[in-house]
Amino acid sequence: MVTLLIILVALVLIMTAIVKFDIHPFLALFVGAIFYGLLSGMSTDLILKSISDGFGGVLGSIGLLILLGVMIGTFLEKTGGALVIAQKILSWIGEKRVTAAMLFSGYILSIPVFGDSTFIMMNPISKSLSLKGKIPYAATTIAVALGATASHSLVPPTPGPIATAGILEADLGMVIFWGFIISLITLIPSYIFIKKVVWKIPLEPTFATSKPEKETTKSPSPLKSFLPITIPLVLIVLASIAQYPTQPLGDSSFTKIILFLGSPVIALLLGAFLSFTLPTKYDKKLLSASGWLGEALLIAAPVILITGAGGVFGKMLQNSGIGDLVSSSLSTSNWGIFLPFLIAFSLKTAQGSSTVAMITTASIVAPLLASLGLDSETMKVFAVLATGAGAMAISHANDSFFWAVTQLSGLTIKQGNKAHSLGTFIMSTTAIITIYIITLFM
Repeated sequence: MVTLLIILVALVLIMTAIVKFDIHPFLALFVGAIFYGLLSGMSTDLILKSISDGFGGVLGSIGLLILLGVMIGTFLEKTGGALVIAQKILSWIGEKRVTAAMLFSGYILSIPVFGDSTFIMMNPISKSLSLKGKIPYAATTIAVALGATASHSLVPPTPGPIATAGILEADLGMVIFWGFIISLITLIPSYIFIKKVVWKIPLEPTFATSKPEKETTKSPSPLKSFLPITIPLVLIVLASIAQYPTQPLGDSSFTKIILFLGSPVIALLLGAFLSFTLPTKYDKKLLSASGWLGEALLIAAPVILITGAGGVFGKMLQNSGIGDLVSSSLSTSNWGIFLPFLIAFSLKTAQGSSTVAMITTASIVAPLLASLGLDSETMKVFAVLATGAGAMAISHANDSFFWAVTQLSGLTIKQGNKAHSLGTFIMSTTAIITIYIITLFM
């Protein structure tokens, strides 16, 4: 009980530092981990070893994946490829089904691109289609926001799911596979919620009076725009299938090639190279420190550092013997898959960042997987997804995405809580219920 109390105190201090004093999550997690180590009575040598092993071990397996994923998203956003994807989805689904089209567009775009960026890019389209189709602007707005939320927390290569899968040592291909299925299921109640509740919120789109500037560059084709996303995901899933004990793809040279190309680092590296072909005119400055590649590095760096600090916290918990101490208290309970969900849900609601919530939760849960009955290869995958499900909600005033949605659309805070915040709660609970049902048959 004393050890559990120390963990709780460390978490409260970390959350207070982030929420109340606006301290960067990296510093809060890093210092919080050291504080926990000292309070739990760990030797100074073991604390230093935990810092080295935790930070280096996690970044060695995850840091490159986060960086490559951000690079793909940056080039898609800068070249207009992301908008091309959105427009193609609209043409497939049809403008008569605008709400569904916007929901799915936000979903697809948020796989490689951060949710805030997805919403900013899609907002002009949301306005236009709302006016053209005589559909409430609140409905198209929340459709994009909830679509982006679904994939952002459940489908790699977004940083949160990648980091969580790495910390819990889960098969990334299976996380992608099941993440797609579960996140798509969450879109169903979200669509019903938008039609029944958000549709009734009065909101008119406002347009800028000045004329838009002419396009200076030509957008890439739909095929080129989709390739940087689809090729890596397909390769990673194929490699996971090839690794099944039954060897469904055989044991040939072709299988070995698939295993190499489908390793997450190589697959995402290929995706990054494909994204480099998106600009119509190649400029060597794009890959320079001051170009788009340099910008991607700046975006990825904080996430990578937070992930490393989360790794330190997780290693500190592990080396303190928390797994053995907690296993006895959990042996008679049946928290299972719900514990990572509840921790991530609480952290997301408390401090606003889904990525921080997922990384912190994974760091806490990693030493407890065996105690929770989540240490099999399959259950590790669902532990990652349960963490992502919790990190969806509740998006409210302490979340930057909440302010992007409300301020760019004109929704009031009350309307934002009724539409966006409640919508994320519905998605989150749908996801964990779906995960639990699936695990009953696994």
